[in-house]
Amino acid sequence: MTRTAKALADELRALEQQLLDPARRADAAFLERILADDFQEIGQSGRRYDKPTVVRELALAPGFEGTRTILDFEARDVQEGVVLAIYTIAETGTLRSSLWRKRGGMWELVFHQGSRPSSSG
Repeated sequence: MTRTAKALADELRALEQQLLDPARRADAAFLERILADDFQEIGQSGRRYDKPTVVRELALAPGFEGTRTILDFEARDVQEGVVLAIYTIAETGTLRSSLWRKRGGMWELVFHQGSRPSSSG
């Protein structure tokens, strides 16, 4: 991994880690800044969420308590200024993917999906 690729992966991993912090998840101003206006999420239930729904629901209940640890983090360039992040949450085994877009010099989250690991071998 080149120094530039490592710096990019470190930057996006730090942003993902902030999104796993219950205090940051409950901070509507933070979410308004980091989520793209056209943000979409597919939750573990298969339900789709847009930005207003995520901001509203996380302000009411951030989803979990305590810390979450990111494992096996990868950042893959999709095109100039667009990066796919893929990782696992250690505590739950949840597989996650996020699509980040750089706009105006800032990264914004465009898409996120969390998937439960398969219970079959």
